[in-house]
Amino acid sequence: MKIAIFEIEPWERDAFKGLEGEHEVVFDERQLDAELAEEFKDAEILSVFIYSGLEAEVLEKFDDLKFIASRSTGVDHIDADYCEKHGIKVASVPDYGSSTVAEHVFALLLAISHKIVEAADRTRRGDFSQQGLVGFDLAGRTMGIVGTGDIGQHAAKIAKGFGMEVLAFDVKPNEEIAREIGFEYVDLHELLSRSDVVSLHVPGSEKTKNMISTDEFAAMKHGAALINTARGTVVDTRAMLGALADGKLRAAGLDVLPEEPVVREEAELLRSYFRETHKMDTLLADHILLRMRNVIVTPHTAFSTEEAVRRILDTTHENIEGFIKGEPKNVAIGGEE
Repeated sequence: MKIAIFEIEPWERDAFKGLEGEHEVVFDERQLDAELAEEFKDAEILSVFIYSGLEAEVLEKFDDLKFIASRSTGVDHIDADYCEKHGIKVASVPDYGSSTVAEHVFALLLAISHKIVEAADRTRRGDFSQQGLVGFDLAGRTMGIVGTGDIGQHAAKIAKGFGMEVLAFDVKPNEEIAREIGFEYVDLHELLSRSDVVSLHVPGSEKTKNMISTDEFAAMKHGAALINTARGTVVDTRAMLGALADGKLRAAGLDVLPEEPVVREEAELLRSYFRETHKMDTLLADHILLRMRNVIVTPHTAFSTEEAVRRILDTTHENIEGFIKGEPKNVAIGGEE
């Protein structure tokens, strides 16, 4: 079989050596799009990360595509309807960094609560004044966790370690886990109104798009902080800008943005204006967020530790091997395992 692996760095290629020899394996560091797909149209298996948007216009370029191994937990960047209709199975990496991402939540939160970025920038300039650097304790504060899957659970455990009260919201509450960790399930409105920190841990989908918008920000405690390591589309960016401007939000720590793949390349921003495939108001809002002093944005690196990346690569290799052997694993689209 021909296996094409995209968004792959040179050092990551070793993880797929076991597939070479018996199969043709090709690597490309670029994000897969319709134009690039023309060069690899005979590939039967694809592997991508989340920045390759596999819409129908991309997938239809492939003559005999059978399987997609996404190196991510979420598969919202892949056209599920097209895959179902054309018998293409999609596998994901269901658990590679629950603790990794949860740790990043607190990296962002501590950076906010102790004004780490501003303090470090100041001392690099030789300015050791403490004016304007007063932060806030986490101990005794309330953290609201929206989504209590593996990452949300790890975040709750860490929050308890900091001496925080933890509230949670989930469409499918797990009361056993709540008792074990020591948090309380409440409805979303109550969580927002009582929490000093709100951390998002829900998948990206049509159901969760703009889940946190104008009404939700209005319900929040004044001066709360928002942490988003889930998906950029979960938060209405323009509504968040308003909440930051009027002080409803004291700060935000973001590892994801709605138009994140486009913001990564300024040239793409200009091209998108003419294609009209991206919302310019959201793109501009993203750019404003990047420059706000009370907002910390990291480039979708919450998952990025040596251990987590290795687990992603190893699981992806196993997913591809399993499909080839007729024993598909971790199937997210196209049937059960």
